[in-house]
Formats: sequence, structure tokens, C-alpha cells
Amino acid sequence: MRKFKIKKVILNLFGIAVGLISLFPLLWMAISGVKPEKEVLAVPFRFFPTKFVTDNYLKLIQEGMFFRSIAVTFFVAFVSVMLSLLINSMSAYVFARLEFPFKKYLWAYEIVTMFIPNIAILITSFVVVAKLGMLDSLSVLIVPGLATGYNIFFIRQFYLNIPSSIEEAALIDGANRFQTYVHIFLPLSKSPFVIVGVSTFLGYWNSYIWPAMTISNQKLFQVMQVIALFKGTYASQWGRIMAASTLAAIPTILLFLVFQKHILQGIKISGIK
Repeated sequence: MRKFKIKKVILNLFGIAVGLISLFPLLWMAISGVKPEKEVLAVPFRFFPTKFVTDNYLKLIQEGMFFRSIAVTFFVAFVSVMLSLLINSMSAYVFARLEFPFKKYLWAYEIVTMFIPNIAILITSFVVVAKLGMLDSLSVLIVPGLATGYNIFFIRQFYLNIPSSIEEAALIDGANRFQTYVHIFLPLSKSPFVIVGVSTFLGYWNSYIWPAMTISNQKLFQVMQVIALFKGTYASQWGRIMAASTLAAIPTILLFLVFQKHILQGIKISGIK
């Protein structure tokens, strides 16, 4: 019993040490946001500033561009999550429960897309949206990334594990396929939806390359584009970069705190056949 307690204490101490190491970059970033500019990257390294200042945050508030980009990015990410869940779950339901011609070939085609890096189709995607006249619009930020092979695959694996007897009972009661999807499958999809929703939100929130290629209107700038503006060729405003990065990290941290229970549950079901 004593040996078990010692082992438990050691594991707890190890977990605390790993947690502190993981949090160190985040804490340093937050504290650097209230340092004078010359102390952010000072040598020798100093964790705490000699004097706490709020100039970096005040400049962000006064300029207005950063908080506007926060609002635009949040809108884009939220709409994208809603549409992504709808599109990917409907596709997953079709592949999991319906039989139709060439289903195996279409599923194989869908799986193949999971192995193609986004960077490999970046130029062709830009050419497509340019010819469609979507540049400098919210649609170019939202539409291209809605349907993804991984999300369809993940939700489909969950739907395959739902007992067919539930679906058959609904069909016997007179429900059609769409009603079965809406009233049976969607209410059971909370855990996979949280996993897909959180990953989709983070993808849109942290996106930089695609917005930088397709958006030149500063009113539609995403938050990562604005943060990149603070880094110049010869002189970078590291204090403002750290302050802005800290504020940009808050929504993602809150997201994990609110949905951590469902995220853990979603990780448990990720191995469903």
C-alpha cells in the first residue's frame, strides 16, 4: 500500500512538472505583453519585467484594427464550424448508412483526400477562387475548408457504431432518411461534433497563409494577419506581438475549458471501428 502511494505521488509530481513546462511559453508570452519593449528579448533573460506597463494593450485598443480582426475572425470561425458540422455529418451519414452505386469508389476517393497536404493544392485553390470572383470576401475564408475528408471519416466511424435497430425503428414509425438523420443521429453526435467543431474552429482561428493570399481588404483581415503586421523587416514590435498573441489565445483556451469533458469523451470514441 505504501509503495502504491509513493508511486502515485511520483506520478503526480511528474504530471505537475510536465504541466508547468507546457505552460511556461504561454506564461512568458502573457508576461512579455506587459514588459517594456526593450526587455521582451533582453539578454540576459529576465522572466518578470522591471516595470509592468500597459502600453502594448493600450495601443491595440487605440488602433482598433486588432479587435476588429478578432470579431471578423470569430464570425468566420463560428459560421464555418456550423456549416462544417452540417455538411460533414450529412456526408458521413450517407456513407455510413445508405447504399448507392459506386459507393466504395467514392469512399476511396474521399479517403485519398486525407493524404493530400493542403499546401500541395494551395495554388490551384487560389486560382479557382480567383476565377470565381471570391477574393476579398468572407466566402473565400469560409467555403473552401468546409468539407474535409478527415471530419467525414471521423463522424462516419461514430455513426457506424450506432445500433441499426434504432434507425430501423424510426423508419418503421414512418420517418424518412432525413428525419432519421435529424432526430436520431444528430442528438447522439455531441462528442464527435465537439471534436470536429473545436478542431475546425482552431483551424480557422489560426489560419494565416490562406487569408494572406486571398484577403487584401484590411477590414476583413484575420487576427493572425494583423499580428503579422507587427513584425517588420528591420524592427519588430515584440511587446505588441506578445500582447496581441495573448489576447488571441484567450478564446481558444476558453474553448478547451468549456468543452474539455466532451473532448476527452471524443478522444475515447476516436477508435470506434
